[in-house]
Amino acid sequence: MELSFRWYGEDDPVTLKNIKQIPDMKQIVTAIYDVPVGEVWTSERIKQLKQSIEAEGLKFEVVESLPVSEEIKMGTDKRDTLIENYKTSLINLAANGIKTVTYNFMPVFDWTRSQLDYELADGSNTLIYKHDQLKDIDPLTTDLNLPGWDESYSRSEMNQLITTYRDMSDEQLWANLKYFLDAVLPTAIEHDIDLAIHPDDPPWSIFGIPRIIKNKDSYKRLLSINDDAHNGICFCTGSLGALADNDLPNMIREFGTHIHFVHMRNVKRLDEFSFVETGHLSKNGSVDMKAVVEALCEIEFKGTIRPDHGRMIWGETGKAGYGLFDRALGATYINGLIEGVSK
Repeated sequence: MELSFRWYGEDDPVTLKNIKQIPDMKQIVTAIYDVPVGEVWTSERIKQLKQSIEAEGLKFEVVESLPVSEEIKMGTDKRDTLIENYKTSLINLAANGIKTVTYNFMPVFDWTRSQLDYELADGSNTLIYKHDQLKDIDPLTTDLNLPGWDESYSRSEMNQLITTYRDMSDEQLWANLKYFLDAVLPTAIEHDIDLAIHPDDPPWSIFGIPRIIKNKDSYKRLLSINDDAHNGICFCTGSLGALADNDLPNMIREFGTHIHFVHMRNVKRLDEFSFVETGHLSKNGSVDMKAVVEALCEIEFKGTIRPDHGRMIWGETGKAGYGLFDRALGATYINGLIEGVSK
């Protein structure tokens, strides 16, 4: 497995020069952020991004993420055109040496937290999800703007999306995911590019909107759509670890050949549906990080791994969860676990 670091492009205060100083850092995980969702990523833009990364002696082999438009998730009459655009982007990425493309099928918003600057006992700040603060809130009647929400939508557009998804069952969302995968997997297989779906974060329904990628049963159903290895998983220990029933090492052993990308972070479960993000060490949270690495080594995982969200420490400011210092500490911890388990 190779260590990687997420980078948000030239405007990211965490620079490539910073990142490459982390011991054994091999890869950059990033995306093209200024192309609207649904439009084609051109080969020229991908090549430019890759060249800027390789100029610093790092590799660019994993995209996180190539977004799936809401029209595809909702199954509107626009989806076929948008799927063709997605396939073209996959072809262009493969032509530029990209091996893995991460995506998610979360309606309306990606990861969601109730607070971005929760203070831990050590004085660091972190992300937290408190279910009690959100369970009685209706985003249709409240001026709500939570982390992970797509701010490109107007208020009326957002309300329409929420209303549409509230009328959608899990089965309908699964059907739309199957339609998408049936269409794009042949292209991924032909061009030898792995698709890696990120689990829902948190892995349960929010505001009456369905979420379907959350546990072992979800992955079994995903692979029943197509069991080719290119139909794969982005295994996020933080997202999956928020649900107590998820046995992460067991899941790694069961789905190993389909795991193409791993996010390593720790969360401490506060109750059934609440959690706080902690430092990466096993003792700090509810995820046995050593057991996760042991399982990855046991299946001889050859993919990419990265430290996921970090705390804000030592006075650092910036994009919540994506500062340099704590993610660098997380990378070093992962290095130590891999070396210790391997030897």
